[in-house]
Amino acid sequence: MDRTAWRWFPHFLALGMSLVFGINAWMVVAAMTSFPGAAGKDGFDLSNHYDQILSTAEQQAALGWQLEAALDDQRRPELQLLDRAGAPIDGAMIEAHAERPVGPIDSTPLSFRALGHGAYQSDTTLFSGQWTILMTVRTGGKLITTARRVVSR
Repeated sequence: MDRTAWRWFPHFLALGMSLVFGINAWMVVAAMTSFPGAAGKDGFDLSNHYDQILSTAEQQAALGWQLEAALDDQRRPELQLLDRAGAPIDGAMIEAHAERPVGPIDSTPLSFRALGHGAYQSDTTLFSGQWTILMTVRTGGKLITTARRVVSR
């Protein structure tokens, strides 16, 4: 029996299909874990003022504030606000609400009270599921507008 290189063709075909399947699976996982849930309601208006949006984002990034969001054992949002050097920022005014990232709009207003050392806690308990906390934080004449995703179990 004459052995030719064609005997490897089924193996290369299976390897190629496996590679395509693996890359597609990775892309699906990456898309599902990074999709914010909504593109927004006013995309056209935002695009008309995109330079202003970029400028605001640069100003907020220059502040270097670090804001972490989590939920306590009673599913109440907690925030930790730190400056560029990692020092806590106290005395901030926080305007916030929580929204469901997917599905019908379910917006819950949040009010935060200072706990000290840059920590803030809301008295509102969130129902189970994913929430996006949209907030504006003001202190010392500076402000940032940001969003953080939390999961309530």
